[in-house]
Amino acid sequence: MTTKPKPVRRKAERRAETMELILDAAEELFSQHGLYGVTLKDVAKQVGVHHTLLNYYFTDKKALFDAVFARRAEVTSGRRMQALDAYEASVGGKVTVEGALHAFLDTDLDTYIEGGEGWKNYARLSAQVANTPEWGAELMDEHFDPVVLRLIGLLKAALPDCSEQDIFWGYHFTTGALVLTLARTGRIDKLSGGLCHSDDFAAVKEHMARFMAAGFREICKPQSERE
Repeated sequence: MTTKPKPVRRKAERRAETMELILDAAEELFSQHGLYGVTLKDVAKQVGVHHTLLNYYFTDKKALFDAVFARRAEVTSGRRMQALDAYEASVGGKVTVEGALHAFLDTDLDTYIEGGEGWKNYARLSAQVANTPEWGAELMDEHFDPVVLRLIGLLKAALPDCSEQDIFWGYHFTTGALVLTLARTGRIDKLSGGLCHSDDFAAVKEHMARFMAAGFREICKPQSERE
């Protein structure tokens, strides 16, 4: 009985596997050291390939960084958009602040909770991007503006008497808290004496949407009702 030779894997499959290894390694290194603290040689060493291979795939380090960021940005943005659409449909358009924020924030946090260390590396990386105005803002605009504006639209519907300016400020404060959470700095661990942990995304999910909803309601109060 003759043994059939194993099928030779297609070149495209090998290339896709290599690309995933490169993106995973670069994501981990960029999340730890930032764009300027990593070289293409560092990434190549992590993967176990010659650095000329990375030059073949990417024109420069920034191109690699952008590819790393885009890979998961498309996923998390798409998931949140679907969650917001599903939430609005489920309540027949009668949206609430809490409901909209839960759909937006919880969906993102679930992705990091369930996605393993790779997704947590991406979370930390996205926090860096959000706080880098010279080029990070452009990446955030490109990948996240549609889903953010979708959330803003639901918040306007939930708070019809609130000024547009106050809703945008409320989002600004909300996303600031989310970005700090994604950075996992460990500062809250020390401040709380171990009561809280910066990588406890489940605890963040339990508190964040409710906390932010209360903030939206407060800043949207008429001036006469504010203390």
